[in-house]
Amino acid sequence: MNKKIGFIGLGIMGKPMSKNLLKAGYSLVVYDINTDAMNEISALGAEKAESPRDVAEKSEIIITMLPNSPHVKRAVLGPDGVIYGAKTGSVLVDMSSIAPLVSKEICEAVKEKGVIMLDAPVSGGEPKAIDGTLSIMVGGDEEAFGRVEEILKTMGSSVVLVGEIGSGNVTKLANQIIVALNISAMSEAMVLATKSGVDPEKVYKAIRGGLAGSTVLDAKAPMVLDRNFKPGFRIDLHIKDLANALDTAHEVGAPIPLTSQVMEIMQALKVDGKEKQDHSGIVQYYEKLAKVEVKK
Repeated sequence: MNKKIGFIGLGIMGKPMSKNLLKAGYSLVVYDINTDAMNEISALGAEKAESPRDVAEKSEIIITMLPNSPHVKRAVLGPDGVIYGAKTGSVLVDMSSIAPLVSKEICEAVKEKGVIMLDAPVSGGEPKAIDGTLSIMVGGDEEAFGRVEEILKTMGSSVVLVGEIGSGNVTKLANQIIVALNISAMSEAMVLATKSGVDPEKVYKAIRGGLAGSTVLDAKAPMVLDRNFKPGFRIDLHIKDLANALDTAHEVGAPIPLTSQVMEIMQALKVDGKEKQDHSGIVQYYEKLAKVEVKK
């Protein structure tokens, strides 16, 4: 418990995750370009840092939780980056959802400084970040994983080492494909029910206990029925994940045609100005085509 943990990235996910570390009794040093976010976490007992380099100089475990590959590369390898402050033997845990090949690239760069990197993206969105029940998928060195497993368990209810570096992000991409296709399938079905004159709420209640039932259905169908598209996970972030999935799939030679279809649906919603909505807002694409609205 005496480990000093550095945390870089205090956004929708990072802020509640860092709060859970503080609640668990860990000593925290934090950095974000948003000073209000840093002030909020420092008011709870964290130390504020001046840069990612400063975080690394003051920590032996460094966690990054940032929007995408370029942000992580900048925070770790850029001017005043983690790589310039990290000590030999430090563990860098990137919990962002980024391209697996970028995880490998950053890992190789920090290895030259004697720093071990794990990629550990998460699933569950803001609600599970808040209550500390995220699903955390980890790629990298087993010994390093052992050093941080208990720390990760303060933020997630499921923490699984899935393979070598980059495999955490491959697992996250697989997760994001399944979630996107689930929401799209639910949307098609609910629009069909509504257009056919059948109560979509009753359809949801009828199918949720059968083979079509899923965590995604239970999380997203009530939001659609309530017309609540306040983001737990934004469409623009899901676009980012599917772009990484398509790039990775093309690199390894794995055709993913359904993913490309959902990507175009999300792009259409972005054109309509809905990219900041929750991904349950996918239903609006189908509603526009069928000229109906799914609601209670």
